[in-house]
Amino acid sequence: MTEISENTNSSAGNVPLVELRNISISFGGIHAVNNASVELNAGEVVALVGHNGAGKSTLIKILSGAYKRDAGSIYVQGEEAHIANPRDAKRYGIETIYQTLALADNVDAAANLFLGRELRTRWGTLDDAAMESATRRVMGRLNPRFQRFKEPVSSLSGGQRQSVAIARAILFNARILIMDEPTAALGPQETAQVSDLVRQLKADGIGIFLISHDIHDVFDLADRIVVMKNGQVVGTARTSDVTEDEVLGMIILGKCPPGAVPGPGALQVATAA
Repeated sequence: MTEISENTNSSAGNVPLVELRNISISFGGIHAVNNASVELNAGEVVALVGHNGAGKSTLIKILSGAYKRDAGSIYVQGEEAHIANPRDAKRYGIETIYQTLALADNVDAAANLFLGRELRTRWGTLDDAAMESATRRVMGRLNPRFQRFKEPVSSLSGGQRQSVAIARAILFNARILIMDEPTAALGPQETAQVSDLVRQLKADGIGIFLISHDIHDVFDLADRIVVMKNGQVVGTARTSDVTEDEVLGMIILGKCPPGAVPGPGALQVATAA
Protein backbone atom coordinates (compact mmCIF):
# COMPACT_ATOMS: atom_id res chain seq x y z
CA MET A 1 0.00 0.00 0.00
CA THR A 2 1.27 3.45 -0.87
CA GLU A 3 0.04 6.98 -0.62
CA ILE A 4 -0.08 9.55 -3.38
CA SER A 5 3.24 9.44 -5.17
CA GLU A 6 5.47 12.42 -5.69
CA ASN A 7 5.30 14.24 -9.01
CA THR A 8 6.71 12.10 -11.81
CA ASN A 9 5.90 14.42 -14.68
CA SER A 10 9.50 14.57 -15.87
CA SER A 11 9.78 10.92 -16.89
CA ALA A 12 12.88 9.80 -18.71
CA GLY A 13 12.85 10.74 -22.35
CA ASN A 14 9.36 12.21 -22.05
CA VAL A 15 7.80 8.80 -22.71
CA PRO A 16 4.00 9.06 -22.41
CA LEU A 17 2.51 7.55 -19.30
CA VAL A 18 0.08 5.55 -21.43
CA GLU A 19 -0.48 5.15 -25.18
CA LEU A 20 -3.38 3.54 -26.97
CA ARG A 21 -2.26 2.81 -30.53
CA ASN A 22 -4.63 2.01 -33.39
CA ILE A 23 -7.30 0.53 -31.12
CA SER A 24 -10.31 -1.11 -32.78
CA ILE A 25 -13.29 -3.07 -31.50
CA SER A 26 -16.55 -4.14 -33.15
CA PHE A 27 -19.85 -5.36 -31.79
CA GLY A 28 -22.01 -7.32 -34.22
CA GLY A 29 -20.23 -5.87 -37.22
CA ILE A 30 -20.49 -2.28 -35.93
CA HIS A 31 -17.15 -0.50 -35.47
CA ALA A 32 -17.55 0.99 -31.98
CA VAL A 33 -13.91 2.13 -32.06
CA ASN A 34 -11.95 2.24 -35.29
CA ASN A 35 -8.17 2.79 -35.41
CA ALA A 36 -8.10 5.19 -32.44
CA SER A 37 -4.81 6.45 -31.00
CA VAL A 38 -4.58 8.50 -27.79
CA GLU A 39 -1.78 9.24 -25.34
CA LEU A 40 -1.56 10.62 -21.83
CA ASN A 41 1.38 12.09 -19.92
CA ALA A 42 2.06 12.11 -16.21
CA GLY A 43 0.48 15.10 -14.47
CA GLU A 44 -1.84 15.74 -17.42
CA VAL A 45 -5.60 15.72 -17.90
CA VAL A 46 -6.83 14.57 -21.32
CA ALA A 47 -10.56 14.99 -21.94
CA LEU A 48 -12.38 12.54 -24.21
CA VAL A 49 -15.46 14.18 -25.66
CA GLY A 50 -18.11 13.37 -28.23
CA HIS A 51 -21.78 12.52 -28.59
CA ASN A 52 -23.26 9.39 -27.02
CA GLY A 53 -22.08 6.50 -29.16
CA ALA A 54 -18.96 8.34 -30.33
CA GLY A 55 -16.73 5.60 -28.92
CA LYS A 56 -15.05 7.42 -26.04
CA SER A 57 -16.45 5.23 -23.25
CA THR A 58 -15.74 2.07 -25.24
CA LEU A 59 -12.14 3.16 -25.81
CA ILE A 60 -11.65 3.79 -22.11
CA LYS A 61 -13.27 0.47 -21.19
CA ILE A 62 -10.60 -1.21 -23.30
CA LEU A 63 -7.92 0.55 -21.25
CA SER A 64 -9.66 -0.39 -17.99
CA GLY A 65 -9.91 -4.05 -19.02
CA ALA A 66 -13.71 -4.13 -19.22
CA TYR A 67 -13.57 -4.83 -22.99
CA LYS A 68 -11.02 -6.80 -24.97
CA ARG A 69 -9.85 -5.01 -28.11
CA ASP A 70 -9.92 -6.60 -31.56
CA ALA A 71 -6.80 -4.78 -32.73
CA GLY A 72 -4.22 -2.28 -31.55
CA SER A 73 -1.74 -2.01 -28.70
CA ILE A 74 -1.52 -0.40 -25.25
CA TYR A 75 1.76 0.89 -23.84
CA VAL A 76 2.40 1.99 -20.26
CA GLN A 77 5.56 4.07 -19.84
CA GLY A 78 6.90 2.77 -23.13
CA GLU A 79 6.36 -0.93 -22.40
CA GLU A 80 3.59 -2.92 -24.05
CA ALA A 81 0.83 -3.69 -21.55
CA HIS A 82 -1.19 -6.89 -21.67
CA ILE A 83 -4.65 -5.97 -20.41
CA ALA A 84 -7.41 -8.55 -20.74
CA ASN A 85 -9.46 -7.75 -17.64
CA PRO A 86 -9.79 -5.12 -14.86
CA ARG A 87 -7.34 -6.99 -12.65
CA ASP A 88 -4.66 -6.64 -15.33
CA ALA A 89 -5.39 -2.91 -15.57
CA LYS A 90 -4.99 -2.45 -11.82
CA ARG A 91 -1.64 -4.21 -11.99
CA TYR A 92 -0.48 -1.45 -14.37
CA GLY A 93 -1.74 1.25 -11.99
CA ILE A 94 -4.93 1.98 -13.97
CA GLU A 95 -8.00 2.78 -11.88
CA THR A 96 -11.48 3.83 -13.00
CA ILE A 97 -14.01 6.00 -11.18
CA TYR A 98 -17.37 5.50 -12.83
CA GLN A 99 -20.19 8.01 -12.62
CA THR A 100 -22.00 5.79 -10.10
CA LEU A 101 -18.85 5.81 -7.87
CA ALA A 102 -19.63 2.21 -6.75
CA LEU A 103 -19.33 3.01 -3.06
CA ALA A 104 -20.73 0.90 -0.23
CA ASP A 105 -23.17 3.41 1.24
CA ASN A 106 -23.66 1.76 4.62
CA VAL A 107 -20.02 1.89 5.76
CA ASP A 108 -17.52 4.68 6.38
CA ALA A 109 -14.65 6.05 4.27
CA ALA A 110 -11.98 3.67 5.58
CA ALA A 111 -14.16 0.60 4.95
CA ASN A 112 -14.72 1.80 1.37
CA LEU A 113 -11.04 2.47 0.73
CA PHE A 114 -10.07 -1.03 1.85
CA LEU A 115 -13.13 -2.89 0.58
CA GLY A 116 -11.90 -6.30 -0.56
CA ARG A 117 -8.33 -5.44 0.50
CA GLU A 118 -8.84 -5.14 4.25
CA LEU A 119 -5.86 -4.94 6.59
CA ARG A 120 -5.71 -7.51 9.35
CA THR A 121 -3.89 -7.83 12.64
CA ARG A 122 -1.54 -10.72 13.37
CA TRP A 123 -4.50 -12.44 15.02
CA GLY A 124 -6.53 -12.30 11.79
CA THR A 125 -9.02 -9.68 12.91
CA LEU A 126 -9.72 -6.49 10.98
CA ASP A 127 -7.15 -3.80 11.76
CA ASP A 128 -9.61 -0.90 11.90
CA ALA A 129 -7.07 1.46 13.47
CA ALA A 130 -4.50 0.93 10.71
CA MET A 131 -7.11 1.34 7.97
CA GLU A 132 -8.48 4.54 9.51
CA SER A 133 -4.97 5.92 9.97
CA ALA A 134 -4.09 5.24 6.32
CA THR A 135 -7.40 6.77 5.22
CA ARG A 136 -6.74 9.91 7.25
CA ARG A 137 -3.28 10.27 5.71
CA VAL A 138 -4.40 9.94 2.11
CA MET A 139 -7.49 12.11 2.61
CA GLY A 140 -5.45 14.69 4.49
CA ARG A 141 -3.27 15.17 1.46
CA LEU A 142 -6.02 14.86 -1.12
CA ASN A 143 -8.77 16.84 0.63
CA PRO A 144 -7.65 18.37 3.96
CA ARG A 145 -11.17 19.69 4.65
CA PHE A 146 -12.61 16.18 4.85
CA GLN A 147 -13.41 15.31 8.48
CA ARG A 148 -16.38 12.91 8.37
CA PHE A 149 -14.38 9.70 8.76
CA LYS A 150 -16.78 7.91 11.10
CA GLU A 151 -19.98 8.46 9.11
CA PRO A 152 -21.42 6.15 6.43
CA VAL A 153 -20.75 7.53 2.97
CA SER A 154 -24.51 7.68 2.33
CA SER A 155 -24.56 10.78 4.55
CA LEU A 156 -21.80 12.58 2.60
CA SER A 157 -22.26 15.25 -0.04
CA GLY A 158 -21.61 14.49 -3.70
CA GLY A 159 -18.22 16.19 -3.59
CA GLN A 160 -17.21 14.30 -0.45
CA ARG A 161 -18.28 11.01 -2.01
CA GLN A 162 -16.08 11.82 -5.00
CA SER A 163 -13.21 12.41 -2.55
CA VAL A 164 -13.72 8.93 -1.10
CA ALA A 165 -13.89 7.32 -4.55
CA ILE A 166 -10.73 9.10 -5.71
CA ALA A 167 -8.87 8.26 -2.49
CA ARG A 168 -9.80 4.59 -2.93
CA ALA A 169 -8.47 4.64 -6.49
CA ILE A 170 -5.12 6.18 -5.62
CA LEU A 171 -4.50 4.51 -2.26
CA PHE A 172 -2.81 1.54 -3.92
CA ASN A 173 -0.55 3.66 -6.13
CA ALA A 174 -2.66 4.31 -9.22
CA ARG A 175 -0.74 6.21 -11.88
CA ILE A 176 -3.50 6.44 -14.49
CA LEU A 177 -6.97 7.53 -13.43
CA ILE A 178 -10.10 7.32 -15.58
CA MET A 179 -12.87 9.66 -14.42
CA ASP A 180 -16.31 9.21 -15.98
CA GLU A 181 -18.48 12.35 -15.69
CA PRO A 182 -17.03 13.31 -12.27
CA THR A 183 -19.17 16.45 -11.86
CA ALA A 184 -22.48 15.10 -13.18
CA ALA A 185 -25.40 16.01 -10.89
CA LEU A 186 -23.16 18.12 -8.63
CA GLY A 187 -23.88 21.71 -7.61
CA PRO A 188 -21.42 24.58 -8.23
CA GLN A 189 -19.71 24.26 -4.83
CA GLU A 190 -19.25 20.50 -5.13
CA THR A 191 -18.08 20.85 -8.73
CA ALA A 192 -15.43 23.30 -7.53
CA GLN A 193 -14.38 20.78 -4.87
CA VAL A 194 -13.94 18.03 -7.45
CA SER A 195 -11.97 20.44 -9.65
CA ASP A 196 -9.62 21.07 -6.74
CA LEU A 197 -9.19 17.31 -6.32
CA VAL A 198 -8.29 16.91 -9.99
CA ARG A 199 -5.69 19.67 -9.75
CA GLN A 200 -4.19 17.99 -6.68
CA LEU A 201 -3.91 14.71 -8.56
CA LYS A 202 -2.19 16.48 -11.46
CA ALA A 203 0.28 18.06 -9.06
CA ASP A 204 1.11 14.58 -7.76
CA GLY A 205 1.97 13.35 -11.25
CA ILE A 206 -1.13 11.24 -11.88
CA GLY A 207 -2.40 11.17 -15.46
CA ILE A 208 -6.15 11.52 -15.87
CA PHE A 209 -8.52 10.59 -18.68
CA LEU A 210 -11.63 12.71 -18.21
CA ILE A 211 -14.90 11.75 -19.90
CA SER A 212 -17.35 14.63 -19.77
CA HIS A 213 -20.28 16.14 -21.62
CA ASP A 214 -19.76 19.46 -19.84
CA ILE A 215 -17.65 21.57 -22.20
CA HIS A 216 -17.03 24.14 -19.45
CA ASP A 217 -15.56 21.46 -17.17
CA VAL A 218 -13.42 20.25 -20.04
CA PHE A 219 -11.89 23.68 -20.64
CA ASP A 220 -11.50 24.27 -16.91
CA LEU A 221 -9.72 21.00 -16.12
CA ALA A 222 -8.17 19.48 -19.25
CA ASP A 223 -4.76 20.19 -20.77
CA ARG A 224 -5.72 18.50 -24.03
CA ILE A 225 -8.96 17.45 -25.70
CA VAL A 226 -9.54 14.38 -27.87
CA VAL A 227 -12.77 14.50 -29.88
CA MET A 228 -14.34 11.26 -31.12
CA LYS A 229 -17.15 10.76 -33.62
CA ASN A 230 -18.51 7.51 -35.05
CA GLY A 231 -15.79 5.50 -33.33
CA GLN A 232 -12.90 7.52 -34.74
CA VAL A 233 -10.69 10.30 -33.44
CA VAL A 234 -11.64 13.56 -35.15
CA GLY A 235 -8.73 15.47 -33.70
CA THR A 236 -6.61 16.35 -30.70
CA ALA A 237 -5.86 19.85 -29.42
CA ARG A 238 -4.51 21.68 -26.44
CA THR A 239 -7.34 23.54 -24.73
CA SER A 240 -5.37 26.75 -25.11
CA ASP A 241 -5.29 26.34 -28.90
CA VAL A 242 -9.03 25.96 -29.57
CA THR A 243 -12.29 27.62 -28.58
CA GLU A 244 -15.41 25.99 -27.17
CA ASP A 245 -17.21 26.66 -30.47
CA GLU A 246 -14.43 24.95 -32.41
CA VAL A 247 -14.64 21.90 -30.16
CA LEU A 248 -18.40 21.80 -30.64
CA GLY A 249 -17.77 21.90 -34.39
CA MET A 250 -15.49 18.89 -34.04
CA ILE A 251 -18.11 17.02 -32.00
CA ILE A 252 -21.09 17.81 -34.25
CA LEU A 253 -19.57 18.12 -37.72
CA GLY A 254 -16.22 16.35 -37.42
CA LYS A 255 -14.56 19.53 -38.64
CA CYS A 256 -11.00 19.98 -37.38
CA PRO A 257 -9.93 23.60 -36.67
CA PRO A 258 -6.42 24.94 -37.37
CA GLY A 259 -5.39 24.56 -33.72
CA ALA A 260 -6.07 20.80 -33.65
CA VAL A 261 -4.20 17.83 -35.07
CA PRO A 262 -6.63 15.92 -37.33
CA GLY A 263 -7.34 12.25 -36.75
CA PRO A 264 -8.75 9.55 -39.03
CA GLY A 265 -12.31 10.73 -38.33
CA ALA A 266 -11.77 14.35 -39.34
CA LEU A 267 -14.04 15.72 -42.06
CA GLN A 268 -12.08 15.90 -45.27
CA VAL A 269 -12.66 19.28 -46.84
CA ALA A 270 -11.85 19.53 -50.53
CA THR A 271 -9.47 22.35 -51.47
CA ALA A 272 -9.24 24.17 -54.75
CA ALA A 273 -6.45 23.10 -57.04
